Amino acid sequence: MNRLRRFDLIAFDWDGTLIDSTALIVQCMQAACRDLALAVPSDERAAYVIGLGLQDALRHAVPDLPPERYPELALRYRRHYVARQHEPLLFAGALAMLHELRARNHWLAVATGKTRRGLDEALAQARLGALFDGTRTADETASKPSPLMLLELMREFGVEPERTLMIGDTTHDLQLAVNAGAACVGVSYGAHEGAAFAPFAPLYVADDTAALHRWLVDNA
Repeated sequence: MNRLRRFDLIAFDWDGTLIDSTALIVQCMQAACRDLALAVPSDERAAYVIGLGLQDALRHAVPDLPPERYPELALRYRRHYVARQHEPLLFAGALAMLHELRARNHWLAVATGKTRRGLDEALAQARLGALFDGTRTADETASKPSPLMLLELMREFGVEPERTLMIGDTTHDLQLAVNAGAACVGVSYGAHEGAAFAPFAPLYVADDTAALHRWLVDNA
């Protein structure tokens, strides 16, 4: 199989990178806080934690909540999310991009802050499972920005860090790549603004999926 490419393994974040779900996640987090009569985080604060594992995200979004109440808040968040999880959609052009990368013989993976159950349900709903060679979630390994999920994917496919590219919409995604010794690309159409990515020296920051697709074809 021909793998004469700059990167053998391309790992994508899920929410905000492939799936346009930022607004849904923010609204579900805010609704969970209202259910428990807690201070409701701003859109910006709630969006910032996207990409983290759920427990870490809730601790950042609602830092004053006593630790013993986080499971209660997580349960309320999950209930809201499950009730509305049919709403997220692939960003326009994402499916064509993934198919072209498969045709170019890259290994494709997902590295996400979602739970295993949440990702499996999302992949089934989007009918994308067959496009990815490997996946890692925050509840089966370490949450971002720990490099563990990306290191595990690299070991799974026998790929060195310099042949690995991580793509995400948050600083947590890019910090994950840096911590793993891999290259990174940011997308500014998700949870975090493109200017926030500068400290992580991304190879590129894409303003939309079409721009990301073009860059990958030319540079990956």
